[in-house]
Amino acid sequence: MLSVVSPLPGQSPHFRRRNRRVLPVFCSSVWEVEKPPSDFDLRPGLRCSPQFPEIRAAKRVVLVRHGQSTWNEEGRIQGSSDHSVLTAKGESQAETSRQMLLGDLFDVCFTSPLIRSKRTAEVIWDSRKDNVITEPDLREIDLYSFQGLLKHEGKEKFGSAYRQWQKDAENFQIDGHYPVRELWDRAESCWSKILAHEGRSVLVVAHNAVNQALVATAIGLGTKYFRILLQSNCGLSVLDFVPRIGGGSPRISLNRLNQTPNSPVSHESSGGRKTNAQIILVCHGATQSNEAAFSDIGFEPLNMLGVIQSQKIAELLLDLKMSCLICSPRIASADTATAICEVQEAADCLGADCVPRYVETKKMLELEVEPILQRALKISRKSNPIRVGWFDDLDDTSMVELWSQSRKAWLSLLQQLSNDSESEPESERNVVVVAHPAAHIALIAHCLKLTPEWTGSFHLDTGSISVIDFPDGPEGKGVLRCLNYTAHLGRWSIPVTRSPGNDEEF
Repeated sequence: MLSVVSPLPGQSPHFRRRNRRVLPVFCSSVWEVEKPPSDFDLRPGLRCSPQFPEIRAAKRVVLVRHGQSTWNEEGRIQGSSDHSVLTAKGESQAETSRQMLLGDLFDVCFTSPLIRSKRTAEVIWDSRKDNVITEPDLREIDLYSFQGLLKHEGKEKFGSAYRQWQKDAENFQIDGHYPVRELWDRAESCWSKILAHEGRSVLVVAHNAVNQALVATAIGLGTKYFRILLQSNCGLSVLDFVPRIGGGSPRISLNRLNQTPNSPVSHESSGGRKTNAQIILVCHGATQSNEAAFSDIGFEPLNMLGVIQSQKIAELLLDLKMSCLICSPRIASADTATAICEVQEAADCLGADCVPRYVETKKMLELEVEPILQRALKISRKSNPIRVGWFDDLDDTSMVELWSQSRKAWLSLLQQLSNDSESEPESERNVVVVAHPAAHIALIAHCLKLTPEWTGSFHLDTGSISVIDFPDGPEGKGVLRCLNYTAHLGRWSIPVTRSPGNDEEF
């Protein structure tokens, strides 16, 4: 039977005003103490909205990290050195990426000048006719005296500096340089060059750290977000740039983060650290309101596409021994959760386990954002029939309500993960959450300690999966392993690049 998870008790949120919007102060961990802001500046780690060149048409940029290199395999600190090449595994990863992007349209490819990146770009670009543009600023982070050392050598030789690199990278200093700060400045310079190109679908092949910086600077995140936006070997991330009416810097949205051929829910290392705690955000399958007039949002069951998506999700999660499954009470979320449970319980006959698995399943009222969206949608449609994103319809009052409600949900999820950690400290803990895409976007924003303005910086599709790792446990920072992963949907997965028949939107 489905039960209800009550919200955690907490203090009333404090509010402040910036750009004429009421913003709550919140925490992203159950262990943090809520404090009112001391001034009106952005909280540490956030930047003002990035100012990029005006663009005339929508542009999509696909970032790919190079395949495994010899120094990756050896555990050496690479930085911007150019002494490593792709391993056989790295070549295979690049070929898999080529297959993933085989049917996608690109107008131009930018690549780092380093061998491991250029080779990956050559494999992916394959027989496309246009030239590949080598951009020096796309090289990996400059790590100076660290480069070439094995990790244990770096620890032995540099001591406190190496510990700072591991624990406080944004303030890490070596040879008179602040590498992460320099990288963020270089990434902003790269965006000016990439956006100046007339191509509408752009492929960028580079490295782990520089791709993190490109994603972060695009949506206005500072150096505190280094190692928070994961980039695996040949992981693929997508950013959309849309012109604004009246000109100026474009609207920017992270459409996908770190989509790899591997399963996104495997407990691999997270930024070089082992993790055994995850929150897996599952967007429910498609309903009629996702495709048509949005008139009865949240009340209708899954349509045929949604049923297929729910089965594909359940299949992806079959090898995951989940600790708990939590869903919104709405029909589409509950039906998606039921599909997941049914496949988990059939694990023995499906060959995934020797015994059936009975998953603890709960409904959480705080995940039910549809009523807020519905009210805002009815009001906004009277004056604006064109709908861009879920949060564009929300007035200040609705946004505050959704933000406060989603914060309670986030704290409850962290508490659930913490309880699981206490009961099974050595085992893998996975809390699976099924809800509307808007609810998950808000949860991701809370995890990253963002304010409501950033909700428009993320895009999620129905049937997608996003994964948050906790390498330091539920009380530590969440690391976004992937966002809007859709490869499991097979022929119904979301295309990476734009449709050739649609000149206005992606």
